[in-house]
Amino acid sequence: MSAPDLRLMPPEAPLAMPPQDLRRLYADPTAPGAANDRSVHFWRAGVFGTAGLATAGFAAILWGWFGDGGLSGIEATLLALMVFNFFWLCLTVSTVALGLGSMTVAQRPQGPTRPMRVALLMPVYNEVPWYVLGNARSMLEELRARGGVHEYAMFILSDTRDDAIARDEQDSVRALQATLSPGLTLYYRRRSENTDRKVGNIADWVQRWGGAYEAMLVLDADSLMTGRAIARLTDALARDPAAGLIQTCPQLIGAQTVFSRMQQFANGVYGIALAEGLARWTGQEGNYWGHNAIIRTRAFAASAGLPHLRSLTGRDQLIMSHDFVEAGLLRRAGWAVRVLPRLRGSYEETPPTLIDHVLRDRRWCQGNLQHLRLLGTPGLRPASRFHLFHGAMSYLLSPIWFALLVMWALIGDGRDASVLTYFSPDNPLVPAWPEMTEGRHVLIIALMYALLLAPKIMSIAAIPLTRSRFADYGGPGRFTLSVLSEVVLSVAYAPILMVQQMIAVFRTLLGLQRGWTPQARGGGRYGLGTLMICHAVETASGVALIVGMAAGVVSLWLMPIAASLALAVPLSALSGVGLRGVVAGWMGTRELWREPLVTQAARHYRAELRSVLERTGKITTPAE
Repeated sequence: MSAPDLRLMPPEAPLAMPPQDLRRLYADPTAPGAANDRSVHFWRAGVFGTAGLATAGFAAILWGWFGDGGLSGIEATLLALMVFNFFWLCLTVSTVALGLGSMTVAQRPQGPTRPMRVALLMPVYNEVPWYVLGNARSMLEELRARGGVHEYAMFILSDTRDDAIARDEQDSVRALQATLSPGLTLYYRRRSENTDRKVGNIADWVQRWGGAYEAMLVLDADSLMTGRAIARLTDALARDPAAGLIQTCPQLIGAQTVFSRMQQFANGVYGIALAEGLARWTGQEGNYWGHNAIIRTRAFAASAGLPHLRSLTGRDQLIMSHDFVEAGLLRRAGWAVRVLPRLRGSYEETPPTLIDHVLRDRRWCQGNLQHLRLLGTPGLRPASRFHLFHGAMSYLLSPIWFALLVMWALIGDGRDASVLTYFSPDNPLVPAWPEMTEGRHVLIIALMYALLLAPKIMSIAAIPLTRSRFADYGGPGRFTLSVLSEVVLSVAYAPILMVQQMIAVFRTLLGLQRGWTPQARGGGRYGLGTLMICHAVETASGVALIVGMAAGVVSLWLMPIAASLALAVPLSALSGVGLRGVVAGWMGTRELWREPLVTQAARHYRAELRSVLERTGKITTPAE
C-alpha cells in the first residue's frame, strides 16, 4: 500500500519542472540576475595565480634536474605527473590561506527579512524509521521553540522498497504525529516506484506539491540542523532575491569509531578555513552538495530539471551526482548559488569504517566521472565548469598519484640502482633515467608532505578566529594529542584511499560499477576474508615496495607509504574499532565535548519513538 492512501500529504499544488536541454542555452526570465562582487575576480586571480606561480617555480626546478640533454618520454611523463599533482596541492593551500585572511573580516547580514513558506524535505530509502523521524522531530521542535516569521513543514519522502520497513515508516509517522507539539506539521509520502532515485524523488515533490512553498530545504536521512541554523539559512534566502540556492557547510557528528572520528576531527578543525576560502573566491557561483541547503523552489523547477544522458550503447543514463549539475544549471539560468561557511548548526554523519567509506566513494566516483561529459554544456559559468572538473579530478588524481609512486619507486637511489637500468643496461633505445640523488629525493618528498600539512597548520591558527578556544576541544593537551593522532592516521590511510580510489576509477571506466545502492549508515561488520579481498591490491603493492627497498632498488623515503599499503588489512580492521571508555574523547571536536541541544533532543526522540513502537508491537526494522 502506498502512502498517498494514508492521506498523510497536503492537497497538491502542481509546479512544472521541465527537463533542461543541455545542448542549448537557457536563461530563466524570472531570475533577477546575480553579478559577482568585483572582489571575487581579485580573489580568484590570487588563489589560482599563487598556485600557478608556485607550480611554475617547481616545474623550473624539475626542468633543471631533468632537462640536461633534452627530456626523454619517461622523464617528460614523470615531470608532468609531479607538476600536475603539485598544482592541486598548491590550490588547496592558497584557498585555505584566503580563508584564513577572510575570517579576520566580520560579516553582517544585509537587507530586510520577509516571511517565507519553507518545506523541509527528507528523502529516505530503507532507513531506520525512528532514527530519521527522531531527527525530524528535533528540528521541528527547535523551530517551534525559536519562533520567527517563517512557516515550516517537514516532508518525509520515502523511496523505501522493503515493505516491512515501509510499514514501520508509516507506523512511526502515525505515532510521531500523535505526539508532535501543536502547530508542527509533518507529512509522509511513499512512491510506488523509485524512478530516478533521489533526483526523481525531489522532482516528484516539486511537480506535485512545490507550488505551495517558496523554498525547500533539502536534507539527507542523516541530516540534523538546529532551529537557529534553519532560520538563519531561510533569512539569507529571503534577504537575497537573486539567490537560487544557499549551501551550508555541514559538520560531521556522531562518530564513534577510529576512522569516523578521524574524519570528524579533520572536518571540524581543518574544514573551516578551507570552506571560508572556497566561499570567498566562488562568490555567486558556489556549489551544491545535495543536502543541508535551501533552494528557491520555482527557480529550481524552471532551471534545474535533469534530463537523461545517452550512453555509448544508446541507453538512457541518469545523472547520478546530480547536485553539482543542478548548481551549475541554476547559475546558468541567472540565479546565484552561494555557500555560507560560517553558519554553524548544520550536521551530518560519516561512514564508520574504511570499507563503508570506500563503498560510498565508489558511487561518488561513478557520478563525478560522468561530469566530464557535461563540461561542454552551453551557458555554464567557468566556475561551474571548474566544480564539475574538480569533482572528477578528485578521483582521477589517485591513479595519477599511483603512477607517480610506481615511477618514483623505479628511480631507485640513482642511475646505478635504477630498476629500468637493471632491465636493459646496454639497450640504447631505453633512455637514461634522470639522476635523482638522495638529497633530491628528500627535498621533493619533504615538499609534498609540507604542502599536505600546511592547510592543517593554517587551519589550527584559524581556530581563535572562529570564536573557539582550545578548551572547546578538551583542552590544549588533548587537542595537541588529537592533532598528532589525526596526522598519523591520515598519513597511514592516505595511500590506502589512493589505491581504492584508483580501483573505483577503473571499475567505473570498465563498467563494473553499476547502480547506486544506498549507504549502510550503521556500517558493516567485516571478517578477515572480506578485508583481505578488499585490500589485496594495496597489500601486494606495499609488499613489492618493501622487497624493492630490501634489494636496494627503491628509495627508503617511500617507507611510510609502503608500510601503510602492506598493513592495509590491519589498518582497515582498526578503522572500525569503537571509541568507548577512556578513549571516548579521542580526537573530539567541540560538538563532542559540548554536545548541542539538538543532538541530545534527537537521541531522546529516537528512543521515545522506538519505545512506543515496541510497546505496541509495531516494529520489525533492525536496530541502527
